[in-house]
Amino acid sequence: MISFIDFFIPSSDGLRLHARIYGAENQTGIPVVCLPGLTRNAHDFHELAIRLASDDLKRRVIVIEYRGRGRSERDPDWRHYTVGVEAIDVRQMLKALRVNEAIFVGTSRGGLITMALAATVPLLIKASVLNDIGPVIETEGLRRIASYVGKGTMPKDWEAAVRRLKDSNRDFTDLTDEEWENFARAVFIEREDKSLALSYDPALGNTLIGIDFSKPFPSAWPLFELLKAYPVLTVRGENSDLLSEATLAEMARRHPTMETLIVPNEAHAPFVGRERTAKAIADFVGRVAEL
Repeated sequence: MISFIDFFIPSSDGLRLHARIYGAENQTGIPVVCLPGLTRNAHDFHELAIRLASDDLKRRVIVIEYRGRGRSERDPDWRHYTVGVEAIDVRQMLKALRVNEAIFVGTSRGGLITMALAATVPLLIKASVLNDIGPVIETEGLRRIASYVGKGTMPKDWEAAVRRLKDSNRDFTDLTDEEWENFARAVFIEREDKSLALSYDPALGNTLIGIDFSKPFPSAWPLFELLKAYPVLTVRGENSDLLSEATLAEMARRHPTMETLIVPNEAHAPFVGRERTAKAIADFVGRVAEL
């Protein structure tokens, strides 16, 4: 049975940062680094990490939780919740783990951080999986995210938490009851008094205040162009409102060897642990690791 260990380091400004490491004994192959979305944590990658660390691939899988998410310490200054700062934290974590090259799996924010790493430490990247993210972020998707991050009263119990997620994620049309509950337990945590709280710092919502949704969000095509040097698999939820079909098509035009996977019945962002997506990512990792 594959399990994980917890690993902590201090950031450059003194925060305690956390990573989960699966298959820590798998030291010979190139590792896989998983980077979550804006408000998400290591929970999202549990099933995928077990698969990648298992007998077929035997990868060391490192799932990094950014400052203010999961078991990483919250930053007293929310202005530090940026892609740039988080990319530095990722570099520090990988340096502490003596990782010189890795295959990156980045969901949403994690994909943007992967692009930032391609600009600052290009030798660190062997290949990348971009999960429902590209160089153009659709305004409607960003508006939807800004409407809920760090906002609202907490649900009174897990049943209410699941109900809230179902109401706000109607474009996920085929999740099982168990998957909805797992989703809730990634978004919320249970305190000692049994009340629920967000699994991330609510101050993350401050980073989205002041965005002018009447204008397109600045694109990052120059950063994506850097990924042409590597094998890339881009995953898009069929119903995604953050990565459009048009952007995905342009990404494929600019990176002709890029592989794509469209996940039916899912939106932003597809669950990487579900069978079809997990298999596609595992197959991709197996291929590119040998290049």
